[in-house]
Amino acid sequence: MHAKSAFMLADPEDNFANRELAKMDVSKALVGESPHLIDEWQEVASIWDAVRYSVDQSTESGRYILTGSSTPPKKGVIHSGTGRIASLAMHPMSLFERGESSGVVSVSDVCAGKDIGVQTTKSPSLEELVAFVVGGGWPGSIGKTPRQAVAIPHEYVENVIKVDMSRLDGIERDQAKVRKCLRSLARNESTTVALATIRNDIEEVDATSLSVNTVSEYLDAFRRIYLTNDIEPFSTFLRSPARIKQSPKRHFCDPSIAAALLGASEKMLLRDLRTFGFLFESLAIRDLQIYAESIDAKLYHYQDYDGREIDAVIQFDDGTWSAFEIKLNPDDADEAAANLKKVASVFKHNPPTSLSVVVGKSGIAHRREDGVYVLPITSLRP
Repeated sequence: MHAKSAFMLADPEDNFANRELAKMDVSKALVGESPHLIDEWQEVASIWDAVRYSVDQSTESGRYILTGSSTPPKKGVIHSGTGRIASLAMHPMSLFERGESSGVVSVSDVCAGKDIGVQTTKSPSLEELVAFVVGGGWPGSIGKTPRQAVAIPHEYVENVIKVDMSRLDGIERDQAKVRKCLRSLARNESTTVALATIRNDIEEVDATSLSVNTVSEYLDAFRRIYLTNDIEPFSTFLRSPARIKQSPKRHFCDPSIAAALLGASEKMLLRDLRTFGFLFESLAIRDLQIYAESIDAKLYHYQDYDGREIDAVIQFDDGTWSAFEIKLNPDDADEAAANLKKVASVFKHNPPTSLSVVVGKSGIAHRREDGVYVLPITSLRP
């Protein structure tokens, strides 16, 4: 959509001629009208340094777009690219991008505390919400049957375990332990589970001991291949008197990954609404993060040692922020609103600009008399 020319290293034509050409003469990959896209550039890592050198020869911005399906190995790259190349992580598609959200409510407007009136949207059934979770936000699932869509995250997980983890840095990891680590993360999706707990989960089903450092290395590898997307804790610069917990909240890049690792089918989740509640929170977090980044903001979570929590915090560069609770059942909105107001009262010097409850089974977006927004997940857009 943005490029005016492209060089595709994964093109199989003439026995991957483009890849071989780039290996012999890397400058050939850089030829084309700007913005020039080089896809799967990590297949020839020297392209990175060639682009960096080319950028230094001109003051023009946005000349190249380098795209790849995973984090490349560091071997073969000389320069970090700092000051020349900016990295943009691609998320799976949000419900709005997939056409499952009407977008009648702007998250930007909500964060600014604007009046949204009363907006109506389609109220999804519980079955539809489950399908959103297990099918995920993968572009390849668009137009597929539910059975076909569910197969995509399953294959993604298997490819990560069998291929990506070793291709990342050349280290052959124990696939059984990697799988157990991933399943532990799936069981603890949307929580601040500690490394020691993950290690204990693995050791319960594996006689071999595993150090916390090894678990940390696994988690770092998952982050580098964009499989996980942990949400960092809300900054303490707001001068809150509460002691803030500094644990990230564990999330996969898409809720369908957690569902696949748990072996959770649509029917199983409909019988286990507690587990589905955690996965629905993961779905909402995925979308809120996409919307936040689209409006130049960042997503955090809040948890302190006095038991106060906020599921999601969207914060802007100027320090203004908005708080979001996530509830599958709209009947829980009263409890969620009360919690939001209680926690917000701690931040007397820099209160939130808005409080919102994101809900599942509802078709009406509005602002309550107490000022708290109630927002169906299928009503949101950036």
